[in-house]
Formats: sequence, C-alpha cells, structure tokens
Amino acid sequence: MRTFSIVIALLAATAAARAAEINAFMSTALKTVTDELLPPFERANGTTIRATYAPSGALIPRFERGEPVDVFVTDSAALDALIRQGKVVGRTDLARTGIGIAVRKGAPRPDVSSAEALKRALLAAKTVGYAAPSGGSITAAHIMGVFARLGIAAEMAPKARLSAGGPNGRVSVLVSSGEAEIGLQQVSELMSNPDVEVVGMLPAELQQITTYAAGVTTSAREVDAARALIAALTAPSAGPVYKAKGLDPAW
Repeated sequence: MRTFSIVIALLAATAAARAAEINAFMSTALKTVTDELLPPFERANGTTIRATYAPSGALIPRFERGEPVDVFVTDSAALDALIRQGKVVGRTDLARTGIGIAVRKGAPRPDVSSAEALKRALLAAKTVGYAAPSGGSITAAHIMGVFARLGIAAEMAPKARLSAGGPNGRVSVLVSSGEAEIGLQQVSELMSNPDVEVVGMLPAELQQITTYAAGVTTSAREVDAARALIAALTAPSAGPVYKAKGLDPAW
C-alpha cells in the first residue's frame, strides 16, 4: 500500500511539473518561426506557452511594470540591457535578419538593387510604409536615417504610412491593403504575409542586421521549462524553419 502511495505521489508530481505554464514576451519578427516551433514543444512537454508579441520598445515597459515573464525573446541590444539591469540571466542567440523591401503581390517590382535605384523607387512611390517610432520598433529610426542618408527625408515625410507594430499592425499589412505602395521592414515580417512580395533587401551600405536572442528572467516562475523552451528554439531541427522565414540561425 505504501509503495502504491509513493507511485501515485510521484505521478502527481511529474504531472504538475509537466503542466508548466510559460509566460513569454517575444518579438513580432520571430512570430512566423514560433508559430511553427511552439505547438510541438507544448505537445511534447505538456506545457502551455502564453506568448505576447510586440516590438521590444513596447514589451519592456510592460515587463518593468511587473507583468509575469519567464522567457524574453527580443533583439540582442534590448536583451543585453535587461541583463545589465539584473532582470534577465544569460543570452542565447537565435537568429539574424535584415530589412527588406516589399510591394503588394502582383504590383510592378521596382529596382532596389543599389542605393541610387532605391532612392529613385522611393521618390517614385506615392506612399511608403514603415514602423512607427512610437510603437517601439527597432527599425523605425534606422529607416528614417536611410531617408536622410539618401537626401530624401523631406520628400518621404508626406508619403509616410506608419504601422503600429505587433501581429495586427505590421508593415506588410499596410502594403497588402494598398495603403502603402512600398514597405520597408525586417524581411521575416514581410515574408509572413502571403499578399506581399519581397523585391529586395536594403543595399549593404544602408542595411541594419538585427540579432534576436532569448533569456530567462530573474523573476521567472518556470525556470526549467523556460530553459527547455530556449533549447527547443535552438535545436538543429529548428534551423530550416528559421531559414524558410527569412532568418539566419545564429547558433
């Protein structure tokens, strides 16, 4: 009888451990990847992942206000800042991506193969979409800087169509809806929308490459489960998923 009770207790403890709920803050740039990788992880581990997607500039204030977070997946610069503040432990690099240029599917494909060609395409476009600086995007300031370097900042201002950020406020939605003729955003985000076509990347001299990384927060309630999730996001089998979504694995 005693042995049976011990077995029951062990089974109950195992079930409790496997029924972890992970609160994850994640960059929207990785959503197409995590949409594929998280469900199998949940099924295999009996874990529920409550994922919140937004740019780092929108997620960090929520974290600082005390929202529960076990895993933080965001751009490496933002994660490094949280590590320096003692709010995240460790950094595991996941993937890198750059800024792409997109038009609505079926629309004429402008030449963006050089800085001068991109300048001509932007000047010819009636509207240009990119992320709103107020939404916490890490690309907004860079894209505005590109306009300045090309000497067309004044011309771009009245053409600007700004996205709010997050899954429902993507730059690609501005393009697919016809609100923006050309869209500039991280290519993984643009590729997540089947109604737009990526016509190229920012030329090398204008490009911004972003590394995305993951870390466990010091306030995490599910440390082991959070570490297991990060391990799953960097498993060899995950590499092809990143590549298919416009991201280069960083491990």
